[in-house]
Amino acid sequence: MSTILNDKKTRLFLILGGFFIANALVAEFIGVKIFSLEETFGFTPFNWTILGVDGLGFNLTAGVVLWPVVFVMTDIINEYYGQKGVKVLSYLTVGLISYAFVMVFISISLSPNDWWSNISGTNDDPALSITNMNLAFKKIFGQGLWIIVGSMVAFLVGQIVDVFTFHRIKKATGEKKVWLRATGSTLVSQFIDSFVVLFIAFYIGADWDLVRVIAIGVVNYIYKFGMAIILTPVIYLAHFLIDRYLGQEEANKLKIQAAQ
Repeated sequence: MSTILNDKKTRLFLILGGFFIANALVAEFIGVKIFSLEETFGFTPFNWTILGVDGLGFNLTAGVVLWPVVFVMTDIINEYYGQKGVKVLSYLTVGLISYAFVMVFISISLSPNDWWSNISGTNDDPALSITNMNLAFKKIFGQGLWIIVGSMVAFLVGQIVDVFTFHRIKKATGEKKVWLRATGSTLVSQFIDSFVVLFIAFYIGADWDLVRVIAIGVVNYIYKFGMAIILTPVIYLAHFLIDRYLGQEEANKLKIQAAQ
């Protein structure tokens, strides 16, 4: 075991894979919160009308804070460990997320202790009071089945599309233009991800109008598009740090193997 862990390539894969899975798992759980991006930064919320659907702005799930990081990690792992590395981690992530939700739903079904269920607010502040902790626990962690299915299907489809697009661009451009294959593949995969999750969770699962699903998907993709562009320098920084850690020769060998 010590010999395996002493190998830099193995240690790097474990670090990248662990960070990848942790971000995806946390994003699923914090995604239950909807926040206003504009108000978070002190701006008046937008009031867009798209496809006849009005009142649209950047009202996003908290999970979008981490999903861009997941897709950046996808491109980095893709670069050094190839399609197989990304697919193994993607399937493992979906399996672990499924396991986590099963455990959550089991915990929701457990009978609550009376003392815990009636915990009051901090310092007797009525604004902070929770009259039913068990109900709050159910509301926070008990995401709807269609939302869970939608997010996991969208994640898997997005990963497969990202891997495919990444390598097609790399074959066409060679080792140069890291930004094009990394950001380009993310933009394509995030476009699909933005609509798949909404279609499954709300068109199939909640009987929303298709026009509303598409309109909200457009808003979500505008955010993801912007984040993909903003995070492009992070990809170059990650390449620099990994190449320095592995050594340029070893890093190049990994990239060649990953492209095969």
